[in-house]
Parts: sequence; C-alpha cells; structure tokens
Amino acid sequence: MATAEKLREIINWVNVDDLFTTIDAIKKTPSIAKFKFRIENEWEGASRNRSTVDTFFGAGQEQSRSKPFVLKADEPPVLLGKDEAVNPVEYLLHALAACLTTSMVYHAAARGIHLQEVESSFEGDVDLHGFLGLDNNVRPGYQQIRVNFKVKADVPDEQLQEIVELGTKHSPVFDSLTNGVPVSVKAERL
Repeated sequence: MATAEKLREIINWVNVDDLFTTIDAIKKTPSIAKFKFRIENEWEGASRNRSTVDTFFGAGQEQSRSKPFVLKADEPPVLLGKDEAVNPVEYLLHALAACLTTSMVYHAAARGIHLQEVESSFEGDVDLHGFLGLDNNVRPGYQQIRVNFKVKADVPDEQLQEIVELGTKHSPVFDSLTNGVPVSVKAERL
C-alpha cells in the first residue's frame, strides 16, 4: 500500500532526491553555485603547522560548520620533522583521493549506478632537488601521481573505467591539479 509520503531513493548512501533538488535549485538560481572555501594556518615550529577549517561561503551566504576542524601537518624524521602528523604532500594525495571518490560516488548515484565498494591507492613522486633549491630544472612538487581504483559495482567489467572517469571528469581537486589554478600570494606584518 502506497503512502502519501514519498520514499527517498538512496543510492551509494546518497539521497538522490536531495541531489537532484540541489541541481534543480542551481539551474534555477545559478549564483548559488559559487562557493569560497577557507582555512586559517598557524606555524607551530620547525615543520609543524595547524590549519583550522570553519566558515565558508556557499549557496548565496556564509556557512558555518557545527564545529571547526583542525588539520595538523608535520614531516617524518628523515625530513627533519617529529612525525606528529601527515605531511603536506600526503594531504594533497588525501584531498585528491577524497575528491575523486566523492565525485565518482555522487555521479554514479545520479545515474542510478549502485556501488558496493570503492578502494583506491595513490602514489606520487617528489624529488627534493627542487624543494631544496639544488636544481632549478627539478620542480619542487609532484612529478607524477599514480592512482588505482578498485570498484565493486552492479555493472559489467567494461563499465568500471567509465565509473572512475565520472570522478576524474567532475572532481574539483583533480581539475585543479591537472589544469592548474592561479594562486596569488601576499605578505603582511603580524
């Protein structure tokens, strides 16, 4: 017996009705699609940093988290740190992994594709000659990042790559890394 209340369709733990409500709202009012994310960072000595994530602008207004998030960064001892947190280039891999996975999961859900499991591994190459200024021909950042996804889904094997491509096509972090993004830097006194 059907009830008056519409049942929400959940695919990949994503409320697809809410997802399409968001898409429709953005189509109707494109300006609400503009977001600005922020962090505040403080140096704690040597290679240790602490970033706080709290407010952001989105959906046409300032947004606040229920509680601020704190992200800590350090370096392993071989890089003169105390190994109290992941290092910044590992955070970059995490950001890429999380964004690719979320993008893939949301877009698969929107297409009605049920994912049972998603695992991934990320590996990147950095040459310290660039970071240490020992060779100007070596970039300080990653020279290459390799990504491997393992996906269990209700699709034929030949569609697995298409599912992963939903992530690479729509991920803001993947786009920022592969296409570059202008970054402006300024300094002022404390």
